Amino acid sequence: MELKSLTDFELVNLYIKGNQSSMEALITRHKKKVYTYILLIVKNQHIAEDIFQDTFIKVIKSLRQGKYNDEGRFLSWVMRIAHNLIIDHFRKEKNQKTYSNDANDVDIFNNAQFADKTVEENIISDQIECDVRTLIDTLPEEQREVILLRHFSGLSFKEIAEQTNVSINTALGRMRYALINLRKTIEEKNVSLTLA
Repeated sequence: MELKSLTDFELVNLYIKGNQSSMEALITRHKKKVYTYILLIVKNQHIAEDIFQDTFIKVIKSLRQGKYNDEGRFLSWVMRIAHNLIIDHFRKEKNQKTYSNDANDVDIFNNAQFADKTVEENIISDQIECDVRTLIDTLPEEQREVILLRHFSGLSFKEIAEQTNVSINTALGRMRYALINLRKTIEEKNVSLTLA
């Protein structure tokens, strides 16, 4: 049986029935999009690799526990798990804000860019990131999904339409409403998303 030719749904069912190779096929199929999405947000290769592994460990556990209901959206489900793990990572990082020189060839503490950023700028920048994530999380599921797939995974609207099983017009409409809702929420809550 050629696993590459099977749909995500068929591969998931095979995995649930005990075929380990089907999970490898799913990971291979979606690795680039999931990993790129994580890396774009965390901006650190080692952390991205850890979160990527944690994502698929969680996927495997959920499948084994029967916690996945396939609606033809396996990749979206995996992306949601990755997104939640990224949020967890930033929460932990925020609670234990530390810097290390271990992973760098250059001494980061002897870097003009690092030194020039004031404490206030760092706090504001962190707050903006946190606010944007919070704002995106307030969107309805379908709109949030399109924003994440478009802006964080870099998918085209054609790819988003295929991943979410909707027409391109529906995907475009969801993006439009997501942006309208974000602007509305920013105005209502008087959220400032600038450093100035």
